[in-house]
Amino acid sequence: MKNSMSRRQFILAAGALAGSAALAGCGESSTSSSSSQGTSSSASSSSSDDSYALVKDGTLTVVAELGFAPFEYMDDKTGDPEGFDVDVINAVAERMGLACEYLPNQKFDTLVPLIKQGGKADVAVAAITITDERLQSVDFSEPYLDSNQAIVALKGSTETEETLNDASKQVVCQGGTTGNDWIQENLPNATRVPVDDVTAALTGVQTGLYSAMVVDLPVAKYMLTNSFSDLDIIEEIATGEQYGIAVSKDNPNLRKAINKALEEMKGDGTMDSIETKWFGSTI
Repeated sequence: MKNSMSRRQFILAAGALAGSAALAGCGESSTSSSSSQGTSSSASSSSSDDSYALVKDGTLTVVAELGFAPFEYMDDKTGDPEGFDVDVINAVAERMGLACEYLPNQKFDTLVPLIKQGGKADVAVAAITITDERLQSVDFSEPYLDSNQAIVALKGSTETEETLNDASKQVVCQGGTTGNDWIQENLPNATRVPVDDVTAALTGVQTGLYSAMVVDLPVAKYMLTNSFSDLDIIEEIATGEQYGIAVSKDNPNLRKAINKALEEMKGDGTMDSIETKWFGSTI
């Protein structure tokens, strides 16, 4: 999305990154025979049936919400994006013969609309759960990781799913996420509080501002291990979610090329290696 993953200190650098006009690079620079200049909805200049369009020739342009460790966050020393998803898309781009660049940080709930609009990024990679609602706007690659949700509260808390379903209880989540959807569906009486940043949300639980948080289970495990040791996962919610790489519906061959790369990564052990690096074992 664990216990023996890298001990990288997470810092919130979204504000600094959002104000930066520079792109953050990942992957090795190379030339793709199937790429073309123009936006993701433009026609490729290649005559090949498997050609696809790219925002920038020879480069896979990525957009993400870069405050969601261990999937994507800013390295405090280099200022570059780091995380499980970053390693995944870096390996995908390499297999496609492309360089890889990240746009400045975006709010999570803007990612799918940005890919649907086209012209700025080729893909969105940010632990995005494949849902029927999102599939109305964009296409997704084949799933690359499974996930569930978690309810996080202070250690020693007596809160449960049942006690949280009360108007007096404020339950925080990241806006636009499946955690937000879960609260709406399963805690309809609670006061749901969507926020932009996971760290701020967990800090609010830590200080007692919120009674609990609903967040992706792998993120909860990582953050509680590395930064919020006074919080606990009081319930793991088996939602059976799967993460995918979001691609414009106008660019079906890009999706095919990404799926081919993912299949190769699963077959040659690359995906297992990345999972072990970040989660301590394969999921």
